[in-house]
Amino acid sequence: MSTAPSPSRLPLLAAGLLGLTGIALGAFGAHALKATLMERGMTTAWDTGVKYHLLHAVALVALGAWARAAGADSNSRLPAWTAWLWLAGTVLFSGSLYWLAVGGPRWLGPVTPVGGIAFMAGWLLVAVAAFRAKG
Repeated sequence: MSTAPSPSRLPLLAAGLLGLTGIALGAFGAHALKATLMERGMTTAWDTGVKYHLLHAVALVALGAWARAAGADSNSRLPAWTAWLWLAGTVLFSGSLYWLAVGGPRWLGPVTPVGGIAFMAGWLLVAVAAFRAKG
């Protein structure tokens, strides 16, 4: 008996979590942190983090729907790998931007592109899955 979420369920669970936290952080930045972000000149960094955060929440919904429609079985690992890469990308890319925007240590700067690479690797897996798809 496997406790791992199905190939379509994992992306949908991740989408819900990223959507919830992306909206919350967007509102937090626009209201509670507005003055701080403006004073630090980091409004654009925060907004970029939110944009990529929410974009990948929506992409995960599409990935889950695609995996379900394609009938991806438990042996199909591409949707799950894509979901994990996009989750890691959000934590590393958006998370480092959020932290830097509020005054986090400068060593976080190099973490941001690592998150970008995780995003790109996930998108590459989408292309691989499309290439392998029947029909």
